[in-house]
Amino acid sequence: MRRRGVLKAVLPLAVTATALEGAPAAAVPGAGPAKASPARGRDRIDVHCHLIPDFYRKSLTAHGITEIGGVPVPAWSPALAVDFMNRYGIETQVVSVSEPGVTYLDSPADRLDMARRLNTYMSRDLVHGSAYRKGRFGGFAVLPLGHTVTAKDVSDATAEAKRAVRELRLDGVGLFSSYGGTYLGDPVFEPLLRTLNELGVMVFIHPVTPQAYPDLGLPPFLYEFTFDTTRALVNMLYKGVYTRHPRIRWLAAHAGGTLPYISYRTSLLTLTPAIAQQFGASGAADSSPHFRGLFYDTALSPAPQAMKSVQELAGSEHILFATDWPFTSALFPGAGDPAPQLDETFDARERLAVERGNALAQFPALAARIGARQG
Repeated sequence: MRRRGVLKAVLPLAVTATALEGAPAAAVPGAGPAKASPARGRDRIDVHCHLIPDFYRKSLTAHGITEIGGVPVPAWSPALAVDFMNRYGIETQVVSVSEPGVTYLDSPADRLDMARRLNTYMSRDLVHGSAYRKGRFGGFAVLPLGHTVTAKDVSDATAEAKRAVRELRLDGVGLFSSYGGTYLGDPVFEPLLRTLNELGVMVFIHPVTPQAYPDLGLPPFLYEFTFDTTRALVNMLYKGVYTRHPRIRWLAAHAGGTLPYISYRTSLLTLTPAIAQQFGASGAADSSPHFRGLFYDTALSPAPQAMKSVQELAGSEHILFATDWPFTSALFPGAGDPAPQLDETFDARERLAVERGNALAQFPALAARIGARQG
């Protein structure tokens, strides 16, 4: 069977068993070492993966949160992360905090305290930590925003973004696609976005479970996450965010949700499609140039159906490798090539750029920490 056929036949079984029954990766029956591609060394940069330190897990549990996106909160530790990286040829993980972030905490003071604690841990224990972890981690700061986005939250988030980037020297900032139904692009976020633009940072957009979504009895990570990312990216286009804040580099999780596939349709209220129609343009030229300027990761989206769409829209140089570990532990029970499907879209040169070079270009401080040449 072709590789694609094998993956279609096998992976849904493993993912379904883990997502719906909560089986850890090590408990998947018959899971042996994955067949590896020829060894390439440890060179990948993983820009979408998560940390769940013990103090944060305990806080989540104390508030009754044992699932995220419909999946049980997985095991995590720095040692487990390094083991995963070593098994799959990953040099560095740029970690972030997944849903719910700090939105589950009721008061602005508690949200700020937890965000500061997480960011300090990220910086001191992982990114700029011991020699054992040197170069193994980067980090996107979590900001103290709640389900109801208030002026106080935005003020605290602005201050924490400055601290995280300038003092803690994290590699960027993480934001959710929406907060309690308030999507990125809403005017309430404007003071924060002005600061992020001044900082000139990479901002990682991670999806959340949207409010009042139709319940089909399936975990929301399966499809609702992709839709929420799309809502945020489209909303920011029509609210003028990309135009007002050109120094922010936006990294959209999971290949941008559904955006690449519907980038033409969601650009219809701009001039781009009409101009393209008039001059007979096709492909990327008939979608908003702002969508072409975004960055997209490969997490849970390495198959050609997604990657070729992103490549057509934004080009290979705007695609960055990602695994979404540890929430995807069931996909990685062994060792070897973490995304063999990428071979169906990219040639060897492009794949090396997607898995390493593009990240080094976008995270110069990370490149300096690991002593890597950019480009």
